[in-house]
Amino acid sequence: MALSIINIHVNVTGTSTRFFNVLAAPLSITDGTTVAANTFLNDSGSAATTFPIVTNGYYNLYINGVLQEGGSYSVSGAELTFHTVTGTLPAGTPIIVEAVELVTTL
Repeated sequence: MALSIINIHVNVTGTSTRFFNVLAAPLSITDGTTVAANTFLNDSGSAATTFPIVTNGYYNLYINGVLQEGGSYSVSGAELTFHTVTGTLPAGTPIIVEAVELVTTL
């Protein structure tokens, strides 16, 4: 049997949406602390109402410009929830949630 080469072209494209919150007051974080989606602004500077639900992709969380570990938070349509971390973020700390949705086409 002769060797046959199968050539599959798969294109992956992504969209990224970011949400910004600069804390107006200190935020004390324990396991389960939440921050509502409606406290964030979207990329265009408008008030967000919800976070997008990512079905084929991921979320990134940046606090003061530093990417956080994936297991330390979760994102739902309504809120950002912290897990297994404790501490206090001072007023003026920027929090950025980035939702990345990936689409594959053949």
